[in-house]
Formats: sequence, C-alpha cells, structure tokens
Amino acid sequence: MTRLDHLLALTQGDPAGIGPDIALAAWLKRRDLGLQPFLYLGDPSTLAIRARMLGHDVPLHECDPEDAAAAFATALPVLPVEIGSEIEVGRPHVATAKSTIAAIETAVALAMDERVAAVVTNPIAKSVLYEAGFGFPGHTEFLADLAEKATGLPCRPVMMLAGPKLRAIPVTIHIPLKDVPSVLSQNLIVETCRIAAHDLKTRFGFDHPRLAVAGLNPHAGEEGSIGREDLEIIEPAIEALRGEGINAIGPLPADTMFHDEARSRYDVAVCMYHDQALIPAKALGFDDSVNVTLGLPFIRTSPDHGTAFSLAGTGIARETSLIAALKLAAELAHHAGRAG
Repeated sequence: MTRLDHLLALTQGDPAGIGPDIALAAWLKRRDLGLQPFLYLGDPSTLAIRARMLGHDVPLHECDPEDAAAAFATALPVLPVEIGSEIEVGRPHVATAKSTIAAIETAVALAMDERVAAVVTNPIAKSVLYEAGFGFPGHTEFLADLAEKATGLPCRPVMMLAGPKLRAIPVTIHIPLKDVPSVLSQNLIVETCRIAAHDLKTRFGFDHPRLAVAGLNPHAGEEGSIGREDLEIIEPAIEALRGEGINAIGPLPADTMFHDEARSRYDVAVCMYHDQALIPAKALGFDDSVNVTLGLPFIRTSPDHGTAFSLAGTGIARETSLIAALKLAAELAHHAGRAG
C-alpha cells in the first residue's frame, strides 16, 4: 500500500475535553499556517455540535484516508469512530472510553499500513480509561504495545519534549523522586540515548546529533562528594555511548545546562528524572512544546497539555500546542521519508 506522505492522523482524545475544540481551530488556520492535511479520527456529530457551540463554520467530510487530502482544503476530513454515548461537554464519561481507545488503535493501524505519514494524538483522560479497564499507565505504553503487536518486535518508547528552544528527554518518568536513584542504571541511560541518537538522525535530520547528559545530583555529584550515582552509573554510560560512536557529553550539572549559550552546544538534553527535563522545557516553551515519542516504528506527536475539561466548549482553549504537534509530525515525516 502506498503511504499518503502528507496526511496526518489526528485522534479525538477524550471527546468531552478540548480535543474537538483545538482540532476545529487548527483546521480553520490551515491556510494561514500552511498546515499539512490531517484526518480526524472521531465522532462527526460531536465535532459538529462543538463547532456550533464555538460559533465555527467548519464543514465536515466523512471519508477514508485516500480521500482526505483532497477534501482538506474545503472541509475537515473525518474518519468516523462510533462514540458509544452522548457527550456532555466538560464531563467525561466511561461510556466513551471505547471510542477514545478505538481512535488510537485505528490511527496506529493506518500508520503501520502506511496509509498516513504520522499519528498526532489529542489528550486522553487516563482515569476514565482505567475505569473502563484500560491496562496501561498511559498513552505511550499503549502505543508501544500496539507497535509490538503489529511488528512482533519489542518496542522501547522514549519520551521527548520538543520546543523551539529545547529538546529534553527524561530517562525516568512517572515515578517518585525517592525511587529515581534505584531505578537508574547504566543500561537504561545507554538504551535511552541510543534511541534518541537514532531518531534524531532518521527523523529530525541531524547527521551527528549531540547529546548532553545531565547529572543526577547537585553539581553532578562534585566528584562523588554529593552522591556516587554520577560517577558510578552516569559516567560509565556516557563512556559506553562514546565507544559506540554516539556524541554524548556529561554528566553535566543541571543548573547550568539550560541557559542560551549552553543550549547552543547540544541538540537534546538527556535528563535523569521527570522534572529535571520538563521544568526547563516548559519554562522555555510552554505553549508551543510538543510531546514526541521516540523509538516507535511510526511517528507520534501530541500536544503538551491535558484534556482541560473546564475549557471545553468555552472558546478559551488554545490550539497552539496542537498546531506545533501537527507541524512537527509533518516535519518528522518529511525527514523520515528522505532517510528511507
């Protein structure tokens, strides 16, 4: 099957949240911003109702991926996904969980079949999905499981927050800070950096990506006087990476890694825990940072915010991060096509 090189699959996310709002707003700005065509996977009636609430004139065109790009100029293409329940704006309900999951599954299937160039996911409410029996910690783990089932190969997803001023990767993510030292290992750091270096080459277009690896402790441990992890775990990992030809430097004190001059020396910051990566990333690009999942056999980006149920249907929700996610997905697909 021939991949539709310029078409992106956009999932609905939780239909009671701002996913429909920002999808509509992005389509309305398609010409001004030069957006690549995207196909919305979700419930057309929910979109139509939300458009009326927001006062938007957005024609909808139900179609398959093969017809979406041609329709995009004059209508928002929609691949219908059965919703399962009436939507109350701003009030999530477990009855819609199957629809949310189905939209993600369909988007991944389209990407694996090369019928779309990339997947962009709108925010989900994990608590709602858990209530419906969803067995994954979050979006990323679910996507990795779908990829493994499609390919029969193990998949190690890596989270990156990508903004105009900083790309940052946390080696450990949603675990208590007190558990980080025991979870960190040389192998975990090496594996994360390998995946980062590979995807920076094949999808971001860096010929020789530069990785700056943060230390765990203040001042990167002060030669072991403020903790031994930097000497005994992080330094050996960096040496192993250099032995593989990966341009990695560190461990670097995190308090001096993120100013303008320091950022000019690397292409991605690899950090040891969630907040060490996400605080600077969000401080430097709160509205236009994008969540990118590396290590998947398809391209996936997502807005860097949640469902914002209280903003759904109000017209207040900003589409900035979704637009950034759509643009980055198109850019990564372009680089991946050239690399392939």
